[in-house]
Amino acid sequence: MNRDGLPHVFPTVVHMLDDAAAKAPDRTALVCEGERLSYAEYLRCVAGFAHELVDAGAAGERVAIVLGNSLDIAIANFAVHAAGAQLVPLNPIYTAHELDVLLADAAPRVVIYDSGSRDVVCGLIGRLGIGQGIMIGGDGGRRLTAWRADKGISLPQPLPAADDLATLQYTGGTTGRSKGANLLHGRVALNVSQREALLPTDKDGERIVCVAPLFHVYGVAMCLHLAVYCRATLFIQRGFKPEAVLAAVQGEQATIIVGAPPVYIGLMAHEQFPKTDLSSLRVCFSGASALPEEVLRKWEKSAGCPILEGFGQSESGPVLAFNPMHGVSKPRSVGIATPLTDIEIVDLADSERVLGPGEIGEIRVRGPQLMVGYRNMPGETAAVLRNGWLYTGDIGEIDSDGYLFIRDRKKDMVNVGGYNVYPREVEEVLYQHPGVLEAAVVGAADSFRGEVVKAFVVVRPDQPTSPESLLQYCSERLAKYKLPVSIVVVASLPKTTVGKIDKKRLRSDQ
Repeated sequence: MNRDGLPHVFPTVVHMLDDAAAKAPDRTALVCEGERLSYAEYLRCVAGFAHELVDAGAAGERVAIVLGNSLDIAIANFAVHAAGAQLVPLNPIYTAHELDVLLADAAPRVVIYDSGSRDVVCGLIGRLGIGQGIMIGGDGGRRLTAWRADKGISLPQPLPAADDLATLQYTGGTTGRSKGANLLHGRVALNVSQREALLPTDKDGERIVCVAPLFHVYGVAMCLHLAVYCRATLFIQRGFKPEAVLAAVQGEQATIIVGAPPVYIGLMAHEQFPKTDLSSLRVCFSGASALPEEVLRKWEKSAGCPILEGFGQSESGPVLAFNPMHGVSKPRSVGIATPLTDIEIVDLADSERVLGPGEIGEIRVRGPQLMVGYRNMPGETAAVLRNGWLYTGDIGEIDSDGYLFIRDRKKDMVNVGGYNVYPREVEEVLYQHPGVLEAAVVGAADSFRGEVVKAFVVVRPDQPTSPESLLQYCSERLAKYKLPVSIVVVASLPKTTVGKIDKKRLRSDQ
């Protein structure tokens, strides 16, 4: 224990990987589609690619990665850091238009990309004057596992310092143009230990199934960094295929699953779920979007292990709160603040007025893991970082026990004739109906009331359910102004690449 009672804090995550390879060189570190790397091999690959990046002039610059889940993205993450460069992780399914804006803002020295993104990325490299592109996989592409047997290689020296820039993490852009949060090495590493304090791992004993995308801050923190911290074996899923996840849990005796709520919904709906031995699971983690209470209860009853939900943001390193491993876990809550983190609820109209337990307002946070600001956006930085507090844009409340409950984003709140309706409250009611598999609630423009509530649901194939019956069900549980004006039954709900229901698309399709 150190730093005010936290579990061990490393200067950077590169130091963390170096330590893991020294203590458990022969343990399997990474598995993806049958390919495996030990910790010693992992470190060699990171070191080899880091030297190549240094030779390319990346030290002190930015390196963008446009990669899907693989061994290569794990190696690239740590190698960019080890080279003394700032990592810029980007979604590999972004269009040329989306990548153009982000790459122009980041101005990277090098871009590392999947062969599937070649046509999009190569055109941008030339147009934006980026120094070098490195393609992974496909015809003519590379693999970053090339150094796995090179026992004579070591990490570039000196290793990064705690005050160096580590990551330029772009927000999802759901509230406008994506903003790049500048995160420092020491703050990212400290946040790993803050998370560890609430969710202690079994050192040298965890086997983690990663369903989260590793270009996203949630997947990096709760899979890549968590696994290296406790010297775990990480089973990387290229995408969400329920049968593959279930096979990995049973076949590899996994102890942890890391995913978003749709992962747990999809697993329980799969025909192999009741036939799969899940007894090795110790705990599951949920993040990126709200976990419906009914999903939580069904999972815990059928799988026999808890799902712990947490809260974080790109701007906060990212973890801010979690339901603790040892202690009370409250449904619908994202838990208690990590050590050294302050969380307050402030009035929506007066951002300096702190509200009491049970009162709903904007969530603001303060702690040593926060970003130093947005890249090239001083105005936006000043708007969200005020007097040491990060104003999150999320609406929530804290109960008398200190547990945080997220109600919605400011943007998602629906104003029905002057009454505030929180979509999550309506969604929770819909999820309680036995015929509903998934639900999403959004606001729709209305000439009389300003906005009205509209719901989209996916129903269970074995329990046909009509919109009329769902509306009747809601009317027995919600005030009239909260009721959806329409409930649309759809075959599936659109998802973002991190597993969130894409409400932006739902709104635009109306």
